[in-house]
Amino acid sequence: MAFIAFCSCGNQRELNTRYSNTTGINYHDKHSFNFQAVEGLSTAPIGMVPIEGGTYTIGETDEFITAPRNNAHRQITVGSFYMDKYEITVLNWQEYVAWVESVFGNVAPNLVHKAKPDSSVWQEDLAYNDPLVQNYFEGSMFSFYPIVGVTWEQAVRYCQWRTDRVNEILLIKAGLIEHPDYASLNKTYSKQEKEKWDEEHAPYTLVQVPNEAPNVVGGDSSAVYRIDFDYIRDKFVFNTDKYYNDNSYSPNAGRKSLYDSYGNERKANLKDGMLVIDYRLPTEAEWEFAAYAPVAGPDGLTTEGKIYPWSGYHPRDLSETKTKGILQANFVRGRGDLMGVSGALNDAYTTTAPVDAYLPNDFGLYNMAGNVNEWVLDVYRETTNQEFEEYHSYRGNVITKPVYYNNRLRIDSFGCVMRDTIIDKRDVRDGDFASQIVTNYPLDTINTKLPEGGKLMHDPTDILVPRITSNARVYKGGSWNDRIYWLNPSTRRYLAQDKCSNTIGFRCAMSALGDQVSPEKMIFQQKKQKKQKK
Repeated sequence: MAFIAFCSCGNQRELNTRYSNTTGINYHDKHSFNFQAVEGLSTAPIGMVPIEGGTYTIGETDEFITAPRNNAHRQITVGSFYMDKYEITVLNWQEYVAWVESVFGNVAPNLVHKAKPDSSVWQEDLAYNDPLVQNYFEGSMFSFYPIVGVTWEQAVRYCQWRTDRVNEILLIKAGLIEHPDYASLNKTYSKQEKEKWDEEHAPYTLVQVPNEAPNVVGGDSSAVYRIDFDYIRDKFVFNTDKYYNDNSYSPNAGRKSLYDSYGNERKANLKDGMLVIDYRLPTEAEWEFAAYAPVAGPDGLTTEGKIYPWSGYHPRDLSETKTKGILQANFVRGRGDLMGVSGALNDAYTTTAPVDAYLPNDFGLYNMAGNVNEWVLDVYRETTNQEFEEYHSYRGNVITKPVYYNNRLRIDSFGCVMRDTIIDKRDVRDGDFASQIVTNYPLDTINTKLPEGGKLMHDPTDILVPRITSNARVYKGGSWNDRIYWLNPSTRRYLAQDKCSNTIGFRCAMSALGDQVSPEKMIFQQKKQKKQKK
């Protein structure tokens, strides 16, 4: 066991990862026990802005007599985090669907259907919206417009997919794994090729498909085989949880390997600093904090009582800069006025606008008011601002664990690790008994009210059935089809997590752990943003 002298030289930090500051053990001595220490590294998430957290007052900033009183004042602290600079675009979603189609198109077309947005959200009974129904998602003219027609559940699935793809490409760039061979999923095999493939990939086996190439060279013209769904789901799709936790899962070997202290090959982990933690939807508290951007001035104080993500009470930019007078968001100014007068348009867009339109807020985030509302992570309760934690406030905690079968992780249809719910905190201290009543069950099993697992059940055809359930999710920000009241970041509405709208999109967030977001980084960012605005 090796020791080194307890000393520090120059500006070298006393705490380090070369040796222990409590035992003196050399962390990199091959004769020591199998423990490896690495510097606290982090991978900056692509496309995101670092948000330095702090204390602020969440909730309404003005009194609206006719508005719902579901956003009372409270002071909380939000930890530092990352947030997408822009709303997720149509092009971003097309990339996602293209991946799902490339991987599962031949073996599970239903998964491709589940990944697509609902274009029917543009249909209106008394409006001609056929061009939007047919082209908003499919056409290239809307590539940089916000994706709409996606449910909260689809947005959460996208976040998981994004985590996996980012970590996959980081491992590929590090030389630890190879690029997935997407072409192999469309390849057909002869009977002789099948025998070799089955032997190399046991217990998986190729499955016979309709003969699309009857003249396969050297093969049986009546039998054609292709990789089946089970292999694609279990072994082909890279998933971060699966990579960490399933010892039997090992993607194609790359050019390099990592080794533990004993010289055994190992997988990468978070301590190596090359992988990102989960992308996710922002919590309601994070989203509101990011929208207001309560950045302290030279005196160390922040501006309280802001009405919009920008300063002042007016939707136009009133600063003495070249942008003076322009509208700062995409919204409805009055009855029938969605874009202004021909020749003198105000916000210039009838429906959605490009995600980089209008001025960013002080955090450098675009369209935190107007354009589209945005899904957040929280379950909706009217009493959210009355029952809360002062740090990292969030309603919706569900504690899960991986599902194992025969000592093997079970994998869901998208190739991710299946998880069972252990504890469900969505209804804790919500003060609403009705929200805990089960309503999602088949109509043919209904007799007025039936006990099931100790819970009451309501007939969902009853007009008095509670609409606020554990599946009601918050969305915020206002949209192209909303009046200016909804552009106040404190306003909040809800929709069932399996429903969608042409006014709701989303952006992703990521927790910042340790000192990933430092005051020095934020000061540099703020100065850069102010310079661009001028």
